[in-house]
Amino acid sequence: ASNLEVEFADRDLALKRMEEWAEKGTTLPKVVFGPEGCGKTAWLRQSAVLLRELGFHVIYVDPLYRYFEAYTDVKEVARRLAEAAAGVLGDAGAWLATLAIDLTKLLIEKMKKKVAVLADDVFQAIGLGEAALYVKALLGLIEYPPRSIDAIVAVVAASEGVTRREIGRHNWADLLPMWNMPKEGLKQLYDQIPGDKPPLEEVWKATGGNPRILKELYEAKWDVEEVLRRLMRRKELTPDFVARWRPWLERVVEDPEVLWSAEAPRGLIDELIARNLIVYNMYDRDPRLWAGEVPPERDPELGIGPNASWQTPLHREAVRRALEDHGTAPG
Repeated sequence: ASNLEVEFADRDLALKRMEEWAEKGTTLPKVVFGPEGCGKTAWLRQSAVLLRELGFHVIYVDPLYRYFEAYTDVKEVARRLAEAAAGVLGDAGAWLATLAIDLTKLLIEKMKKKVAVLADDVFQAIGLGEAALYVKALLGLIEYPPRSIDAIVAVVAASEGVTRREIGRHNWADLLPMWNMPKEGLKQLYDQIPGDKPPLEEVWKATGGNPRILKELYEAKWDVEEVLRRLMRRKELTPDFVARWRPWLERVVEDPEVLWSAEAPRGLIDELIARNLIVYNMYDRDPRLWAGEVPPERDPELGIGPNASWQTPLHREAVRRALEDHGTAPG
């Protein structure tokens, strides 16, 4: 957040999962998906430091923000990533995404025995049509490295969206969900924010543990209405959208699990997924299936169901407000 620096908080289980992958390497690329702003970026950046401390040569790229980190003594790696980030080679985002794989291969060719490539929201930079091919390229690097190697760690983070379905059509990656922070984790961030602020319980009910929503509330001086209106505009909750799906939206704001019913319209489900409003087809709450802390099976207050959940309580409230603004309010 602007004018605010906080220490990395919580995510102990997610960092432990990264440490487990580092022990033997990843046999398949790991694609970690979850709500927008749930903390995937902070986790990946902290993981880059963790992997460096474990003796890995690490490449981390965030193509959308033209950002990279290179923890290696191979100077060519940082130089070429810097050129790509500066746009010297053309489309900075696409080049960073591509170089992350090419330079990981270079590290192996330079006889580095432990390498890691961490790619953040790379699919938004290269386009949905290239997502599966990107994962396949990472898989090729794991299965057929140019030299013998002790361990490769390949992790890609993605927002829920439609990317998960595209990648899931193939057997080229392990997909693991990450959820918003638990209440105690959010408190660790909340306690670092200076000045007057609402009680933690109010912040929890608005964010559901989502660090990005917390940041937006802080930057809006805790004006929930301002953050809500911005979210409504970002998600394009237009009169047309509301009119097309009103009866179902009125039910979904009360319980997202109705989307899991046989009669739920696939068109609405697809739109809610594409707009990153919900997470659909939630995994069983087996910790082995998750990259980090597991959400509750159901939490009506936060809008969490066994199989379908709102990304945050404010996402649900944005749809509720759109229903009120564009016609008769629900219930």
